[in-house]
Amino acid sequence: MANQTSDETGRPADQPSRREFTRSVAGAAIGVFAAPAILRARGLNEKLNIAVIGVGGRGASNRSGVGSENIVALCDVSESALGQASADHPDARRFRDFRRLYDQAKDFDAVVVSTTEHTHAFATLPALQLGKHVYCEKPLTHSVWEARVIREAAAGAKVATQMGTQIHAGENYRRVVELIRAGAIGPVSECHVWVGRAWGLQSAEDAAKYHDIAVVSDRPRGSTPIPAGLDWDLWLGPAPARPFHQVYYPGPKWYRWWDFGNGTMSDLGSHWMDLPFWALDLRSPLRIEAAGPPPHPEIAPASMRVAYEYGPRGDMPAVKVTWYQGREKPEAWQQRSIPRWDSGALFVGSKGMLLADYGRRLLLPEDEFRDFQPPTPTIPKSIGHHAEWIHACKTGAPTTCNFEYAGLLTEANHLGNVAYRTGKALDWDSRSIRATNAPEADRFLRREYRNGWSLT
Repeated sequence: MANQTSDETGRPADQPSRREFTRSVAGAAIGVFAAPAILRARGLNEKLNIAVIGVGGRGASNRSGVGSENIVALCDVSESALGQASADHPDARRFRDFRRLYDQAKDFDAVVVSTTEHTHAFATLPALQLGKHVYCEKPLTHSVWEARVIREAAAGAKVATQMGTQIHAGENYRRVVELIRAGAIGPVSECHVWVGRAWGLQSAEDAAKYHDIAVVSDRPRGSTPIPAGLDWDLWLGPAPARPFHQVYYPGPKWYRWWDFGNGTMSDLGSHWMDLPFWALDLRSPLRIEAAGPPPHPEIAPASMRVAYEYGPRGDMPAVKVTWYQGREKPEAWQQRSIPRWDSGALFVGSKGMLLADYGRRLLLPEDEFRDFQPPTPTIPKSIGHHAEWIHACKTGAPTTCNFEYAGLLTEANHLGNVAYRTGKALDWDSRSIRATNAPEADRFLRREYRNGWSLT
């Protein structure tokens, strides 16, 4: 991967900020990507030919989201999931191994990836290299290094990309971003983000409290029967081999295990950290420090806290963003000085605070903002998260969670886990993809893959 000169925020010196990019496209006429795939979709009324990799669970939802187009190929390691999807798309070709699907790349224009997290990069990279448009579920990749690989490949491919951060299309997030950028609460120096759902290593009591679906305390001994029609070896993909056990499959059981996922931090972080990432024009953190119970070698934590320090960005001052999950909560929440929402994002500015969740926003103290008039909306309503991507595939219009933005968000979320697992505050050098003060973090930034699997 080519290194780029970057400024103090970690942004390449010749690359515009997220805010500058948004401004540049907001009033512009629809552009066209110089990519071969776009030439195959000659107009808004001509349907895209789409291949779907991972067709059950989130894959079923994503198939529905792009159902206005031609679903021409279906791929899944489960015969049961393939059979159910084929009932909806009887003319689509069926594949078990997505590597074989790409042997027939001439048959499709775009790809939707809804596999498990540890195979996202492997299913996505070939599409980008072949000039195909890609929609990939969150988190974009399994590791920091993979996020950089995908982000750089997308920049070179010049195709329409979108990560499945569906809440980004929500109306409330847009209005929160406008309030922050209009200076409603003044320059923001702190942001606190917490979630009520936390899955990972925890007691039975906490599993019920934090909406977990299973109690897992260690790697199981032995195995359980592999479900009929499941290709377990293909499901493992690049991950180290291990016997099948029902604690890993079906989803979303797998995402608490480090070999397959990254726990609550990268999963819900894709949705909740998206709001400050967008509103505060964040990119690469300068320092990351985590706290929580001693790290387990196999399982992500249910409870943890991560503090990120970001430098100044344009006219925005340096800011500290803190993530909380499970038992961890912001001090203001614990002291009941703010409404105790189950999940939320609290922006702290020089003139007040803004509390938000997926569907609500509240300026605090309420008495001081009673007569506040919100700014005129500048961010248009979304046509729908999947619809944005389809529109971009056909026209070259920008998407809101493209792999440049989503790659940086994914890197930051993964870095929270890296700091936690390393047990040390990390001084982050985005350009070299390393923690300058902690070489021991390297093994969590990039892992060795099983024989037969490679991204290089």
